[in-house]
Amino acid sequence: MVVPEQPVVAGVDGSEGSVKAAYRAAAEASRRNTGLQLLIVNDDPARADHAEQVVRKIAAKCRVQTPDVVITAEVATGHPVEELVRRSAQAQLVVLGARGHGGFTDALLGGVSTGVATHAVCPVVVVREDIPITVGPVVVGVDESPCSLQALRFAYAEAARLHADLVVLQVWHEEGLLSAPLAPPDRDRVQHEVEQALEKQTAPLRAQYPQVATREVVQRGHPVSVLTDSARDARLLVVGHRGSGGFDGLFLGSVAAGVLHHATCPVAVVRSADGTG
Repeated sequence: MVVPEQPVVAGVDGSEGSVKAAYRAAAEASRRNTGLQLLIVNDDPARADHAEQVVRKIAAKCRVQTPDVVITAEVATGHPVEELVRRSAQAQLVVLGARGHGGFTDALLGGVSTGVATHAVCPVVVVREDIPITVGPVVVGVDESPCSLQALRFAYAEAARLHADLVVLQVWHEEGLLSAPLAPPDRDRVQHEVEQALEKQTAPLRAQYPQVATREVVQRGHPVSVLTDSARDARLLVVGHRGSGGFDGLFLGSVAAGVLHHATCPVAVVRSADGTG
């Protein structure tokens, strides 16, 4: 079997959440015309045979769902975050469940999915077990940082693949936690300036993806609460994990981590091209 280069990688542990993530990963691989690599990271030799059975069972289920995708199943040894981050260097996308339940070294129990999402080389999608099927839009949070541009590009490409609308959301707030609220005229001025900047930022991608219906939203508030509220019915919420600009540096881990914790839809975390944000 010839495995396609740059596959979609799904980290699984046998939990229902990771099985749902595997289904999502298989669908992503089909849309991207690439392969799917299912991976369990196990550090207990006594459980090696069981790990093999689990990953092969999940692979069989995915083959039923997406028979057009070349699927490989593998058990690796090591630390889950380190191994998945290493695999991300050769992957188009990594897909994880948000939670596990006593799987292999609790591989996907919150901290690992967050750790992989904020350190992986490629974009990472984190899927919750209890997320209902939705036909809503893709929502992307942006500012003016390099990682924000990468997130915006990713969001447009995903919206095109999903035949979904795209909501581009920029959140702004007064500089610093102790700053006094702006007077209404100043608030209106900032709102207008941000709206103009956002329109300029999206213009090239609107032209590149004319089939994607785009709505731009500028809102004053806290990034995590505004993003999660706006994405309640979204198919996917896309964020960068480093940044500055409109989010006042809050994308340096805290916004991505907050969104991963609070969002009720799948979340994609995208790094800047050079990984520095």
